[in-house]
Amino acid sequence: MYDCYVGRDTEVVPFRARQLRNLLCDLGPSFIKAGQVLANRPDIIREDYMSELCILQDDVPPFPNQVAFNIIEEELGQPLEAVFSKISSETIAAASLGQVYRATLRASGEDVAIKVQRPQIEPIIYRDLFLFRTLASFLNGISIQKLGCNAELIVDEFGEKLLEELDYTLEARNTEDFLENFKDDPTVKIPRVYRNLSGSRVLVMEWIDGIRCTNPQAIKNAGIDVNGFLTIGVSAALRQLLEFGLFHGDPHPGNIFAMRDGRIAYVDFGNVAVLSQQNKQILIDAVVHAVNEDYVEMANDFTRLGFLASGTDVSPIIPALEAIWQNSAGKGLADFNFRSVTGQFNKLVYNYPIRIPERFSLVIRSLLTQEGICFTLKPDFKFLEVAYPYVAKRLLTDPNPALRERLIQVLFKDGVFQWKRLENLIVLAKENVAKMSRNPALQVKNVSSSRSWQIQSKLDLTDTIKDGTRLFLFDEGIRRQLLLALTEDSKLHVQELVDVYRLVEDEIDIPSVAVEVARDLPNVVRDFLLSWSNSVLSDR
Repeated sequence: MYDCYVGRDTEVVPFRARQLRNLLCDLGPSFIKAGQVLANRPDIIREDYMSELCILQDDVPPFPNQVAFNIIEEELGQPLEAVFSKISSETIAAASLGQVYRATLRASGEDVAIKVQRPQIEPIIYRDLFLFRTLASFLNGISIQKLGCNAELIVDEFGEKLLEELDYTLEARNTEDFLENFKDDPTVKIPRVYRNLSGSRVLVMEWIDGIRCTNPQAIKNAGIDVNGFLTIGVSAALRQLLEFGLFHGDPHPGNIFAMRDGRIAYVDFGNVAVLSQQNKQILIDAVVHAVNEDYVEMANDFTRLGFLASGTDVSPIIPALEAIWQNSAGKGLADFNFRSVTGQFNKLVYNYPIRIPERFSLVIRSLLTQEGICFTLKPDFKFLEVAYPYVAKRLLTDPNPALRERLIQVLFKDGVFQWKRLENLIVLAKENVAKMSRNPALQVKNVSSSRSWQIQSKLDLTDTIKDGTRLFLFDEGIRRQLLLALTEDSKLHVQELVDVYRLVEDEIDIPSVAVEVARDLPNVVRDFLLSWSNSVLSDR
């Protein structure tokens, strides 16, 4: 306030931001964690302070080794030497709540990572949360009036996530959930947890011998194709967000590695977030609305996701959303990046009553951090060039009824069927299948070692064709729209249909599709008769 009063607030911002970061380090783990959270909350703190607070995510002083070793022995109930043949004399990594050592199991000779919680941290966290909550109660009126957000609710969300991170048994479960989600994905590595050696304050996991994602030259020297590795990384991130609804909340460079066999590896699952099925569908809706440039529905998506209070008038926000999207995608969707969108979104949250829910602040943080890693590996990285093929494949092949509905929304704009968009979706989906049919991160010279990676090699549209046939038969509105699509502009669109068929003819096994349709024929007939009888009864 003094800086603002004397008119030098702009020139001293870097100095004040460093002061704040150092102060938070001195105050202890809760305040460091609060700084890490604020580093990803553009609705609360200005961008120049956010940049300085990001340093807290990687650079935290460790606590003494002997203290850590005593905690490990207390949790194990036996001396270190009885379990480990050797343990590193220095920490491998240090964070606000704990630190990591490398060790070798005496029984098996396997290398493991040991994560140890800071001593006496729980009472400190509870004390600090009480202070935060008390302060928030005094500031709540101001925060609601000036920022449009509830300070007490923000502290509660922060406290809930912080207490979850204190429980290493919960982190072990999170790790096992990720392991289960990616068990059939040969491009992703999740470490195994040694449950018998882990407890509430110590977590022992498989050691990940990978290359830090901030070292592009080391990745290339290992025979890994950077473009292929980026494809794997974006695909893994989108699967977490849109398929599983369980995603890594802190994927900074210390938590993501490139394995020498081309896989991407994740570690540290203390900070994860869960998206409900409804929220996943709304996110997909938002993508569809962005593609269709439907800014009214994009604004409504903000309310449905909790960014705006229910009943908020969204009409003033619509022009701002349109400006942000047009500025970001106006040069072409290939040039879209989250950093530029977030920079403009930061201004939006100060001008409108927008509050970012904790789970979505983690989504934003996760996407921005991973995009930053991608830019480190490839400065001209284009996110949508990598993400669109994955999204296209999901829209075309996922049997989820909600996604089928979104596919129809994408293919029809203002009641007009988008032939070119369908062709683009098929081309992009085929590109994704072709890339992911073997590990795309392995260079040609290593292709012989990738034979075990062979997975889906063709774009399987069998279920999509079956569902499309059903829709055509039973949904009068869809049937009318498709017939109009074939005859719009006073011409028969046979050539467009032929072009689409040529794109998919190599991907479709006609005999197997015919068999599938024949198997489903009794159900189709039954549904048709039920639909006909219902219509007759309703007419009467």
